Formats: sequence, C-alpha cells, structure tokens
Amino acid sequence: MITIISGTNRKGSVTYNMALFYQKKLEEKGVQSTILDLKELPHDFAFSALYENTGKSETFNRLISPIKDSEKLIVITPEYNGSFPGIIKTFLDGLEFPNTVKGKKVALVGLSSGSQGAVLATSHLSDIFGYLGAAILPLRARMPFIEKHFDGEKIVNDNEYAKYNDLIDLQIENLIAF
Repeated sequence: MITIISGTNRKGSVTYNMALFYQKKLEEKGVQSTILDLKELPHDFAFSALYENTGKSETFNRLISPIKDSEKLIVITPEYNGSFPGIIKTFLDGLEFPNTVKGKKVALVGLSSGSQGAVLATSHLSDIFGYLGAAILPLRARMPFIEKHFDGEKIVNDNEYAKYNDLIDLQIENLIAF
C-alpha cells in the first residue's frame, strides 16, 4: 500500500486535491493507497505527541498508522516561504525516530503558485527523509504555477510547457517499480 501525505493543514488546499488526484491515478493502475491529511492532526499534537509524549497520543497514533503499513509514501507539499509548511516538520518530529519511515520509499511532489515548483521545499524534504533512513525516488514532480494547470480535479492547460499528466504518470510508474 502507498500512503499519500497531504502536506498542509490549510482547509480547502490545492495540496489535498492533488492528493486525491494522485490517489485516482494510482487506483487506475490497480495500486491501493490511502491519504493522510495533515488537516486531521489533533490541534494539540505539538504538545501531546512529541518528544517525551511520542507514541502516547492515541489520536496521533491512529492518524499515522497507515504509514506503518505502507512500503511507499507520496509526500505532496506546497511551497511556503521558499520551503515546505512547518506543519510537515512538526508532523515528522512526532513520528517514532527512526523506525516510522526508515526503509520506506518516498516520492516527493512540490506545488507552487510561482515559477520554482517548490524546488527548495522538495530539496529540504529530501534531506530530512534521507536523514530518517528513507529511500528517495530521484524523480520529483515539481509543479510551478499550479493554479494555471490544475483545477482541483484534473490537469488543465497541459501544454508543451507543463506536461503535468505525463510527469505524474512517469513518477507513479517509477514509484511502483522502485
């Protein structure tokens, strides 16, 4: 099974909609997946599930249980201030170190409103997941100007510049074979 992590807790986010899109693409290829939406994190998890409380929050443990059952992860992150949202780092800090993601295969997807396609966000996440012992799929899907190319349900304006459908399909095929 693959767990898709929607990497923001912002309501109504493009990131969550992209997670649904990836799930649909995986389903078309006969691959089972689940979405872990960071918007579902307990409001107090930074205090109830981290450090000396690791493993003690039933709500947090239930939320992260799909990760433990998955061999592979897809992490979809928006670009916030030149990196990824702080909620992702706090979430990762709440996982049991290093066992939760150690040995898992991770695909990174970066979304941005600007021209960089979350290149720094995916680079920073690659470093962190590498430190945690995960194997990073070399092909990162970086999607600049996401609002021009994704309407929340499907890729639009998939022109010669974007080719997002091709990129997503290639990344998924690579992850399945990884």
